[in-house]
Amino acid sequence: MIGYGHNLEQIVDGAIHLKQVHKADLQFGDLVLITTRNSVYSAYVLDNSLYLVSGGWFDRKGMSPKKTTITGCTWGGSIIKMDILAACGLHLEFGNRVVTTTVRQVSVIRVSSHN
Repeated sequence: MIGYGHNLEQIVDGAIHLKQVHKADLQFGDLVLITTRNSVYSAYVLDNSLYLVSGGWFDRKGMSPKKTTITGCTWGGSIIKMDILAACGLHLEFGNRVVTTTVRQVSVIRVSSHN
């Protein structure tokens, strides 16, 4: 586990310093590119908290592109931050319970116009 502290409050407080993408900041059509230690994922934002995901585990299983939810990010254990889509230093967890290796880079390509 990354050294964010020893209790839940310290871990959550440390999360504000991470480069992260909040789910609430995304709109339909946005593309999020996520590079983990072992893979690259692309996630198009759809309706109702759904994403069209390709890459990594989904490619290896022949399931790309896959419509799925993204639960949030973990520190490698059972604590999950559900308001973020991806954050550097954490592990992305998909709705099917697949957890990625550590996120190294995350970027958003705005396809739709945001007001």
